[in-house]
Amino acid sequence: MSPGALGDLDPVIHAPKRLAAVAVLFSSDQVSFQFLKEHLGVADADLSKQMSALEAAGYVKVHKTGRGRGSSTTYALTRDGRAAYRRHRAALRALLGEDGTAPGAD
Repeated sequence: MSPGALGDLDPVIHAPKRLAAVAVLFSSDQVSFQFLKEHLGVADADLSKQMSALEAAGYVKVHKTGRGRGSSTTYALTRDGRAAYRRHRAALRALLGEDGTAPGAD
């Protein structure tokens, strides 16, 4: 394990639901609220809370159109969000010994 691995874990991204959301967003240009909700299997309020935390950290940008029944919300990772996710993944790999630094790593 590299010395900085624990310090490189991002507490905003590390929460399981946020980590899953960021992983989905990382592989997409943008994702709808409905898609994320169904993919993660969470309630509206829970997803809103998780995405608000990511937005407050500057990791996600939100785009809303319309009001009421016809409204839609989409999310996209910001440049900072993409960089934070890459760092977080690298830290996880280091902790797991998958970066080649841990004894016995493959």
